[in-house]
Amino acid sequence: MNKLILLVFLGSALTGCAGSQMFADSAANNTNSESTIPSDTPPKMQVVNIMSAESPQMSTQQNNLANGVDRFGAPASNTQYGSGQSGYSGKLMTKHIGDYVQNMTQDLVSNMEYLTDKTPVGVTNFALIDSNLQSTNILGYQLSESFMHELHKFRIPVIDFKATDYIRVTEQGDFLLTRDFLELSANAPIEYILTGTMTKHQSGYLINARIVGLKSKAIVASAQMLLPFYVADALLPSEQNSVDGVTLTQGE
Repeated sequence: MNKLILLVFLGSALTGCAGSQMFADSAANNTNSESTIPSDTPPKMQVVNIMSAESPQMSTQQNNLANGVDRFGAPASNTQYGSGQSGYSGKLMTKHIGDYVQNMTQDLVSNMEYLTDKTPVGVTNFALIDSNLQSTNILGYQLSESFMHELHKFRIPVIDFKATDYIRVTEQGDFLLTRDFLELSANAPIEYILTGTMTKHQSGYLINARIVGLKSKAIVASAQMLLPFYVADALLPSEQNSVDGVTLTQGE
């Protein structure tokens, strides 16, 4: 009886060992079969939800817009500049008054008559058209200064009749120019005058420029352009008692 039980136990043990060996062989065969898959077999597709993933570049652009700059790092167009002390709080300027005067000077030269590189020209301040033509503002001052610069670039002789025969040295500075006609020369060699008017427009100032013969009073060149308000308003007067950023003065 004891022998029979021992034989049964040994048979069961051998059967279990054989089954374990068969399972191990099967697993090894599966591993070998997977390792023998050709390398050119395409990998399994992996689905990624790109809508939920936040792009680093997109995040940077959003941060830039929140900080007032565009995606190139430049100030955004709606950014306001200036302080309470400067008096200007408009948009960032990409053009100034000289750019517009340059275009107007090209128009003047394109239809100019009788003037040569030997013809002396004087430039006066631009007057407000709805005044008695004896009033101007900081825009009229700067227009004349810019036109003097542009005419000189075209090699047209420009006479600055506000220059005196001496230098005035004061505590405020050293000056050659003056607006006192008693200190100016009575005989300036000027044959033509570049002058003009300014008309306040709904969207800016309408600038009318012309070159007039001092003796004949004939117009030998003319130009016209609309100067936007944001360009004109960027000119800040130095006087503290100005009204709406404009100080009216008597012209020459």
